[in-house]
Amino acid sequence: MSDLLRRLVEHTPIPKLVKIRQSFDDTILADPIGELTARLRTADAMNGIAAGQKVAVAVGSRGISRIDELTRTVIDELKRIGAEPFIVPCMGSHGGATAEGQTEVLAHLGIDEERMGCPVRSSMEVVELDRLPNGLPIYCDRTAATESDAIIVINRIKPHTAFRGTVESGMLKMISIGLGKQKGAEACHQLGFKYMAENVPAMARVMIEKLPIRFGVAVVENAYDQICRVEVLGTDTMEEREKELLIEAKSRLPQIFFTDLDVLVIDYIGKNISGDGADPNITGRYPTPYAHGGPEVNKMVVLDLTPESQGNANGVGTADFTTSRLVSKTDWPATYANGLTSTVCAPTKQATTLENDRDAIKAAIKTCNILDYTTCKLVRIRDTLHLGTIEISESLLEEARSNPRIEIVEGPYEWKFDEEGYLPK
Repeated sequence: MSDLLRRLVEHTPIPKLVKIRQSFDDTILADPIGELTARLRTADAMNGIAAGQKVAVAVGSRGISRIDELTRTVIDELKRIGAEPFIVPCMGSHGGATAEGQTEVLAHLGIDEERMGCPVRSSMEVVELDRLPNGLPIYCDRTAATESDAIIVINRIKPHTAFRGTVESGMLKMISIGLGKQKGAEACHQLGFKYMAENVPAMARVMIEKLPIRFGVAVVENAYDQICRVEVLGTDTMEEREKELLIEAKSRLPQIFFTDLDVLVIDYIGKNISGDGADPNITGRYPTPYAHGGPEVNKMVVLDLTPESQGNANGVGTADFTTSRLVSKTDWPATYANGLTSTVCAPTKQATTLENDRDAIKAAIKTCNILDYTTCKLVRIRDTLHLGTIEISESLLEEARSNPRIEIVEGPYEWKFDEEGYLPK
């Protein structure tokens, strides 16, 4: 079969590339760890947490900048006042929806017992706290709910990939879905993304009322995946402040400065990059009709899976083409678990699979509905977290030169594939 597919695409030309640099607001917090330490030491930050108390620090699976350092800072400050912290994986169904898998996800982010200096207590067991008026059950990690005197959550504030609301991906989602483990995530998603903007905050409000959640550490990143803001939010101000921080996060979101593309090539997808493998806010490929934005892309190719994703290839189904290498790295049960939990199953399907990078890219060009393949408007990115330096096809060069936020770095030049048809990484 691979020989047949190769013959079908072998004569499709691939346009030369030009390396460009996109410029975004690069505002950065000079010392985010120092800033967090100072905020934690204010008079009211640790209010209600006393020496000897057991504190669950809830940490998720996203690739947040310096998440290991942020977590260690919280742990150290809790120890400084005599509390006894432990870490709880806070990631819904990620890590294959297993306790061991979620521990491994955190370890890949630099968060384990040795480096954090405290236990990691991973379990998928939950307790039911209550139900929303619409009947949805509200769950929480059993360890955090029953064996802690206080709970702290750490997360980044950013636009969600599948719905729009006054709060999207941030503190409240971390509480309602992350702390809810697989059952909580499943419950929150049960009525679909159409109602997520209502159900996420509604569940979080109940959990804040019934659990000893003391505060959250909120991070906002700039377009270069660097921390530009860190705040400590008490539960009394958390929701309102998250709304404000979401507006800021949206304004800082990186983007591809080309709105109409024939082909988008993405080197890596992964859960550490986005819950959808590649952030739809960047690619324009959304898993639901309840979110929008980004470029119009005719064909999308994803080439590889990050090791930090632990085989979860959620998002590959939103692409048109992929490679045998990515498919061979995929843990399909773990990937399907993502869809079974979120109720959005299209992103977990296997995209049309070619033998290697070269053939997958050629297939995208061949099917992008243009007469002259050499005029293909193509963009290649490493992943949706790194959009500062990207590559474009020659056909986009004139548009790039007219944009004051784009610098031409190098090219045009030919693609460099190895003997097996893969691009060097």
